[in-house]
Amino acid sequence: MDISVELTFSPLQDDFEEHIINLIKNLRNSGLVVLENPLSTQVFGPYDTVMDVLKTEVKIAFELMDKGLMYMKLVKSDRSAYEPHF
Repeated sequence: MDISVELTFSPLQDDFEEHIINLIKNLRNSGLVVLENPLSTQVFGPYDTVMDVLKTEVKIAFELMDKGLMYMKLVKSDRSAYEPHF
């Protein structure tokens, strides 16, 4: 089963950019399809693989900062090739 996950990572501290960049780089290195835009990062792939990567990378990101928020949306399908048709 493939999934799509949208992440919005918000470290609640002054050096927030460094933490966001590190998370995105780690996700890129995971071998999963990763798309970024100014507001969020999307990760696509098999459920177990995506969730294993996120479990590890979110924990690392949280351990490297004092306080922060992670919003996640999950969709049961790989939406990485989505293009609007209107």
